Amino acid sequence: MSEPSRIILAQSSGSGESGTNSSSDPYALARRRLVDTRIRTAGVKNERVLWSIAETPRHEFVPASVRDKAYFDMALPIGAAQTISSPFIVASMTETLDPQPTDRVLEIGTGSGYQAAVLSPLVADVYSIEIVESLGLTARAALDRLGYENVHTRIGDGFLGWPEEAPFDKIIVTCSPESVPVPLVEQLREGGSMIIPVGERYQQTLYRMVKRDGELIRQPLRPTLFVPMTGTAESGRKTLPDPANPVIVNGDFEEESESSELTESAPTESELPIGNDPVGVDAIRDALEPLGTPTPNPSEFIEGWYYGRQVARFVEEGNAMARFENVTPGLGSHLLQGIAIDGSKVSTIRLSARVRTHNVAKGPDADALPMLAISYYDGNRRDLGMITLGPYRGTRDWKKDSRILRVPPAAKEAIIRIGLFGATGRVDFDDVKIEKMGR
Repeated sequence: MSEPSRIILAQSSGSGESGTNSSSDPYALARRRLVDTRIRTAGVKNERVLWSIAETPRHEFVPASVRDKAYFDMALPIGAAQTISSPFIVASMTETLDPQPTDRVLEIGTGSGYQAAVLSPLVADVYSIEIVESLGLTARAALDRLGYENVHTRIGDGFLGWPEEAPFDKIIVTCSPESVPVPLVEQLREGGSMIIPVGERYQQTLYRMVKRDGELIRQPLRPTLFVPMTGTAESGRKTLPDPANPVIVNGDFEEESESSELTESAPTESELPIGNDPVGVDAIRDALEPLGTPTPNPSEFIEGWYYGRQVARFVEEGNAMARFENVTPGLGSHLLQGIAIDGSKVSTIRLSARVRTHNVAKGPDADALPMLAISYYDGNRRDLGMITLGPYRGTRDWKKDSRILRVPPAAKEAIIRIGLFGATGRVDFDDVKIEKMGR
């Protein structure tokens, strides 16, 4: 069964115009559809960024085994326990970086090379570091073959940055440390900006940071999930997940997101770093919110969950829930959460939730209906399969749905998904839980 998201996009071939001659590039139409139906509709507005996504051949940066999913809006495994981020996340981070033609950009985490390729036509130079040698070499070969001459790569620990080429106008980090590496702060020019996911292994926040008077002004953007920054950053991590006892965070949705923090356009005067030439609030706002960058919608931020689309925390008679609403067949409406789960220590789990529906109608795809799903992945982030509860249709009052599931022995982590997944109508989820049953 395919992912119940329609976060994903069926790949197409044939004629179509995308800036690339589709007769020689059978993926051109798929890229254009990806941009028009998944990325633009999700809030990315910068036309230069959208153009670059439409022109960058993502299929050239993924293994042959998953090439048929290259233009699905989803992360894909690329080997060495790493993934290529979803096209929307790449587009959103690129737009938030506000790339300018004169920028020298440092990327931490080359991975497949796709993010560097998207940045290449938008900036002067990209300097990209990858700690995993096999990935770095493969990415370098792909970038060379495709003619990305302004992308410079090296194998090394991204925590340390690239001091010989510093300072950088922008820094983009595509893996998550628990805290911001000091060398990266030092290598960012005064007034420069950094995009970086920071936090615990499965509970992270994507930040935009601007360097003023040698210090970083931080603006949280959205909850997110990235692979961890390895090397020095990982060895110093203080909070680790417990894969022998998997749990869902805020499955009852009672915990409120710190949305006030997310909506502040700039720090108050008292929060600004004090230097010889104090920077005003307007200057910080301009730096944090360059023209054309998307404004995060905190109503779709639910504590502990991420990548929300058309969802809000809703409170009814004192009880909180996640409410999904959609009127456009096929349009995404969902919420995700990653968890650590070790199949050698957890043989079975009980997955459960309370669900209520109102006027739910199936979307254009066979699985475009509300459901609760869990997908398992091994230590190399290869897909081990997905199991669902549901689907749910029509109108019905609250009902608890529960199922005991076997955990694949090779499982090391899982993704929980809830939502409408392309259906129309309204669905409410509450008390989403995982309980360890066996071993």
